[in-house]
Amino acid sequence: MKIDEVKALAEILSQSDLSSLEYKEGDLSIRMERNAACPPPVRAEAAPAAAPAADDVEQRNDFNNMHELKAPMVGVFYAAPSPDAEPFVKVGDQVEKGQVVCILEAMKLMNDITAPVSGRIVDICAQNGVVMEYGQTLMKII
Repeated sequence: MKIDEVKALAEILSQSDLSSLEYKEGDLSIRMERNAACPPPVRAEAAPAAAPAADDVEQRNDFNNMHELKAPMVGVFYAAPSPDAEPFVKVGDQVEKGQVVCILEAMKLMNDITAPVSGRIVDICAQNGVVMEYGQTLMKII
């Protein structure tokens, strides 16, 4: 098949309502498909109030200075001093270095876990009542 014949087939496809064209001649087989016309791109407009708020949060959250509080031992994680008490900390709370942020129970002993740095709690990775392994991240502080 010559290039002029291939071009003629492509022209037939482009000038018709066909989405594909297949041509066979002996061992030769050519299949052509037309791409569906792409709709023009839609321009997204930023929400006026949400964009600055998101930028402010990103500036406040300097994740390059994030500290991960890791479990110093194997134990059961408790977020509060007792089942009916408020948790020591919540996401967004400011903490001071040395402040108790949770408890790890190991061998029936309650071990206070303190914040190693001052900052803001951005994530609590542990779930109340779940056994944490040595070195597992309990919380993230910025």
